[in-house]
Amino acid sequence: MTPARFAYERPATLKEALGILARAGEDAAPLAGGQSLMPMMAMRVARPALLVDLNRVAGLDAIVLEGGVLRIGAMARHAAVLAHPLVAAEAPLLPRALEEVAHPAIRNRGTLGGSLALADPAAELPSCMVALDAVVVLASAKGERRVAAADFFQGLYATSRRSDELLLRVEIPRAAGWTPWFAEVARRRGDYALAGLAVMARREAGRIAEARLAFCGVEAAPRRLPAVEAALVAGKDPASLLPGLLEPLGSAEAPAAYRLHLAQVLLRRATEALHAAA
Repeated sequence: MTPARFAYERPATLKEALGILARAGEDAAPLAGGQSLMPMMAMRVARPALLVDLNRVAGLDAIVLEGGVLRIGAMARHAAVLAHPLVAAEAPLLPRALEEVAHPAIRNRGTLGGSLALADPAAELPSCMVALDAVVVLASAKGERRVAAADFFQGLYATSRRSDELLLRVEIPRAAGWTPWFAEVARRRGDYALAGLAVMARREAGRIAEARLAFCGVEAAPRRLPAVEAALVAGKDPASLLPGLLEPLGSAEAPAAYRLHLAQVLLRRATEALHAAA
């Protein structure tokens, strides 16, 4: 299959890229790693009139620790994030999740920003950013703005990014004292998750004092579940609350009831492991 006709721009600077997006608006699609966009274009699910290739723009792949905040550039490849010592030390939830993302060939090209901007409900990184309490930094020709990850993901393949904006980076607070937990269920290793769970739990005086969690592959978008988090902290069975809170997606391979069951299984495993660690 071949994509519909499109124009192509390859800006050399961020300013140039933002200027192109400002002029083109909704007709343009930024190209990062292309691991999702190019297949969607080949199947004509996506039909942008203009493709804006970001791969010549320098500085968008930096991974640095500044002022106690881990900053990961949108063009950082999955493989680079997975292997980076700063990420392992400051946000160990991400390497755990990235080990489940597709296969090495795709991790070598796919980018963190591309995954977040696509907002595929089955992708691992959006749920991790919500659990990590990350901030998404966006830029347009008018300037930058910051959006909490919990507010950035708004639905099925829907985010708060505007058509003239690029996702620049994510900012993740240091996770000292927090324990990460991630697991997912897929038909085969490397496939999209039928259900996955990202959890961050803070220990205090030998017990869980605070928790943040988000599912992937279950609902249309990852979100915090305050009642479930409170039950986890209280030592109750948080999985018993899920039937009244989740709105699971349904498909031929995974009906909604099955995804709900998987979500409960994952949450019970996380609850047992995190309380044992505390």
